[in-house]
Amino acid sequence: MYSSYSLSKCLVSFHILAIQLFIPSVASLNLTNVYLHHKCRVGQGKYHPGSRYEKDFDSLTSFVAANKFIDGFVHSSNSDGPNSTTIIFQCRGDSYKSNCRTCYDTALAGFRKRCPRNKGGIIWYDQCFLDVSMINDLAPRKINYKDTFAMHNPNNVRGDTKMFSKKTNDFLQQLIVKADKPDMDGVELLYYAAGEMRIGREKLHAMVQCAKDLADCKSCLEWSFKELSKCCDGKRGARFLGTSCNLRYELYPFLRT
Repeated sequence: MYSSYSLSKCLVSFHILAIQLFIPSVASLNLTNVYLHHKCRVGQGKYHPGSRYEKDFDSLTSFVAANKFIDGFVHSSNSDGPNSTTIIFQCRGDSYKSNCRTCYDTALAGFRKRCPRNKGGIIWYDQCFLDVSMINDLAPRKINYKDTFAMHNPNNVRGDTKMFSKKTNDFLQQLIVKADKPDMDGVELLYYAAGEMRIGREKLHAMVQCAKDLADCKSCLEWSFKELSKCCDGKRGARFLGTSCNLRYELYPFLRT
């Protein structure tokens, strides 16, 4: 029996990685799913081949794979016993259905490869993240401040960097407000917003997104925004990622339209 909305609290020590990333091709970015980062939860131990845990874990991953990924988000747990496992999986806001399913398959294979037989871990790709843990918690989830990292383009913008940073930050703040508004039915928050704007001769593309079971989307995005500003003001592109929320801006289109 699989249940939704029971999740782990992350016990991995806090650190932010400033990883320089330059992507030479917009086409390749849109059509591929680049590996970004991972963390193995070594404190949760490993399972043995053929064990009950392995069978339960394989059953849960198959259950998640059967999802239609209509809204790009899955939060599922297999039990509350000693073999309990919770999977949190979310795709980028422009990736859902078949594209999201492909990212899930990629992320699961990547997790098995990079954290072999670990009972817990997180792996991030350009279009999704997968969070596996033995430690459960009930939704709505609290913000996970620990498992986060930053990435940025190694190049600075040309010209007035202060003006660029101010306009970029103002635009990200506008998107944060939009993501925290109710959907068209007035039932749930959007949890996602994207857009573009001109800054001189350049066109800025940006997005913000929260996990759909998060208790406080706005607070998460505002905190992530501050962390991004610390490392990446004036860069031609940057992003801040975690398991609760993420935001990103670039001077080239990186989202599906």
